[in-house]
Amino acid sequence: MIDIAVNLTSSQFRQDLEEVLARAREAGVDTLIGLASNLEEARLLQSLAERHPDVYITAGIHPHYASGFEPSSRGEIAALCEHPRVVAVGECGLDFNRDFSPRADQRRAFEAQLKLACDLGKPALMHCRDAGDEFRAMVSEVRPDLSGGVLHCFTGNEQELHQALELGLCIGITGWICDERRGQTLAALVPQIPDDRLLLETDAPYLLPRDIRPKPRSRRNEPRWLPHIAKKVAELRNQSVDALSHQCRLNAKRLFQV
Repeated sequence: MIDIAVNLTSSQFRQDLEEVLARAREAGVDTLIGLASNLEEARLLQSLAERHPDVYITAGIHPHYASGFEPSSRGEIAALCEHPRVVAVGECGLDFNRDFSPRADQRRAFEAQLKLACDLGKPALMHCRDAGDEFRAMVSEVRPDLSGGVLHCFTGNEQELHQALELGLCIGITGWICDERRGQTLAALVPQIPDDRLLLETDAPYLLPRDIRPKPRSRRNEPRWLPHIAKKVAELRNQSVDALSHQCRLNAKRLFQV
């Protein structure tokens, strides 16, 4: 299986990352894509990927850090993308829920990274929270030149799902779907995702599936729980776990060329 979104530079993995990676392999998760939220993380990920042939990475600036997007940032991301393990530009996008960066800065950083992805022929790994209409408009503008993209950690509504699908994007599903409190809307929408647009991710160390039994002592999520998410998604879509996992692997390999 391929976990298309793991925050490998998180401080929560600092003490035992090697063990985390080993447990993922033991669980059948043999390929990970490490997410960069800023340039420092992208550089750290390159060093990590050089030591682990099963780790691929992204390079980009998350909307939370968009206020730090400088005139030189586009060139720095482009240079980072020359590394052979970088498979996507991102994590980039809009987050009007937390607004950790001013919205004007978010728009500026997102536009620049979308155009960079087009210029480099790489897919974009994207984030969107409470910004559906603007996200759709900005992606639509470049979509003819964009090789592909995924709306990572999708937790939106039906309208947002269909907007993303109309843009030709893949949809990343996390352990949010295993949350009996917040995940019911997503659980109802997952069967509407076409087979060839579905991707699986943990977004670890965040979003530990709440229905794991026995309940882990730590609330930290890990890539080893990706098969648990796949099982839940397969049940909701009335598919076998093997068939669903195989299809999602093919989708990830096609999008990211891994």
